[in-house]
Amino acid sequence: MITLTGGKLKLVEAALRLCTKSRSLTSLSLREVAREAGLNPNTFYRHFRNLDDFGLVVLGHLAGEMKQAVRELRQSAQTHDQAAHDTVRWVFGYFQENPAATTVAVRELNGPSSVLRRALENQLEASAREMAEDIIERDLVPGLDTATIHEISQMTIRYILFRALEYVEKPEQRERIQGETERFINRQFRGALVESTPLETLASGMPNESR
Repeated sequence: MITLTGGKLKLVEAALRLCTKSRSLTSLSLREVAREAGLNPNTFYRHFRNLDDFGLVVLGHLAGEMKQAVRELRQSAQTHDQAAHDTVRWVFGYFQENPAATTVAVRELNGPSSVLRRALENQLEASAREMAEDIIERDLVPGLDTATIHEISQMTIRYILFRALEYVEKPEQRERIQGETERFINRQFRGALVESTPLETLASGMPNESR
């Protein structure tokens, strides 16, 4: 996790406050960020080479805050349903308290800066990989092969991110959004389990209509 202090932290916090107003990192100027932070514009270049470098630090700061907490939740879960519930609840709670984090992540993923787009893609890939590793290590979805777990984890991370934006913007629908997100995750894994189960095994578990 990136630890920020002093002027560097003030600049990052100032950028997040500005992004809360539905701005994107790439739309900010170094002068307005410095002004919001109460610092001289020259201070910016003492900490960052350019706006892309600054954006990378902001994204790293947000990812670092979330990564450890989410991994601990998954690693302590006894079932996959519990892992999905606890993870979605924590992530949505984090974004509710830090709405700029959602704005930054979603907007920059499709933003004009190729540097920030690649950085976000790498962070999403890393989060998906860690999710898959935790599921496999804890054996939370027994019977499902490793490749499928990684594939579903990638879809899940992106789905959570985009539903988080909706969760922040529609407070009156938060309970529904959280429930739908949990069900989406669980259905992906359960559907994959059914798909990987031989037809004769499924048939043997069905009630016999002739009885």
